[in-house]
Amino acid sequence: MYLSMLHPVYDRPGPWASVYLDTSHDTEDAAKALELRWRSAREALTAAGCDNDTLTAVETAALSTPNRSGQRGVALFAAHGEVVLQQPLDAPPRRPIAEFGPLPHAMPMVAQLGEQIPYVCVVIDHAGGDITAVGSGQLVREHTVKGSANYPIRKVKPGGWSQSHYQNAAEETWRRNAGDVASAVAGLAERCAAEVIVVAGDPRSRPMLVGQLPERWRERVVETDAGQRAAGADPAILDDVTIQAVAERAAAHEQDILDRYRTERGRDAAACTGLPAVVAALQRGQVDTVLLIDDPSSTDHLWVGSGPLELSHDQAELRAMNVAHPQRVRADAAVIRALACSDGRLVLVGPDEDDIEGGIAALLHYADASTRRR
Repeated sequence: MYLSMLHPVYDRPGPWASVYLDTSHDTEDAAKALELRWRSAREALTAAGCDNDTLTAVETAALSTPNRSGQRGVALFAAHGEVVLQQPLDAPPRRPIAEFGPLPHAMPMVAQLGEQIPYVCVVIDHAGGDITAVGSGQLVREHTVKGSANYPIRKVKPGGWSQSHYQNAAEETWRRNAGDVASAVAGLAERCAAEVIVVAGDPRSRPMLVGQLPERWRERVVETDAGQRAAGADPAILDDVTIQAVAERAAAHEQDILDRYRTERGRDAAACTGLPAVVAALQRGQVDTVLLIDDPSSTDHLWVGSGPLELSHDQAELRAMNVAHPQRVRADAAVIRALACSDGRLVLVGPDEDDIEGGIAALLHYADASTRRR
């Protein structure tokens, strides 16, 4: 996953308040429960030295989250009296967090959001289609297409010599309308750089749509019987199909990165493993992708300066780099900042990856004689 969504955070100096709250609205006393959770978070922030202006800004944001039904959560990052990033979560955080420190504690949010695969989902019938496109940062675009052809829209059986004429005309109407939908799908897929296109709806219109997509998009289609445009149709099954298709693409990304890492490491080439080696590569702006085993219980820390590539195990090394006031932070917070600000990529891998020493490894843009691989 790329971490561009964090750029607005790292563009500003700290210290930062990082708050993760359960904002579920699935009980009658949900509002009161949220207020109590915030009160506990506020006490923790106050004890850590958070200023009043920042406390007020976070409180306003926390208590005004939309009352969406079901299990929900929110991650909030604020500094100097302003909430800079407010990220809704589709489930409560794994644990409540309220911290105040030099860097935002972004790792729990990144882990919960996971790999964000841009996708398009379209539900088609003979008259048009409803399209949802989800791009980077979960930006959602919705578009309804009304086909340009409207007669004849249904096959009829008048009998006699004209029957095949009417039926062929109806199919031509469907094909033209599917072409209009395909054009809109391709445009939205281009805008959001879709990696998956889920095509649902009428079984006769679906292949007409797919057949009129440019070849590059046809290769990304997942076709399903789930979903229809009829009023009152239950979207749950189509949602499940879409989630599964996106999850499979994310798993394929992870496997591709692991395969590349093993190949490069086997050649003793552009890869390194272990926190000291990865930190050294980050300092040089050498990292393409970090492979990380997410461990909330980790006690690893690093020293950092104000610049994103100013990170080290040793504060004396930072002072030698003209960092006047090194500060001690969580290692994952320092690594994520360095990656985000150098346009690197993060891939979270499972805890059973034995060839990733210390829970972290990296693929490099290049290798040189100074690269520490272990």
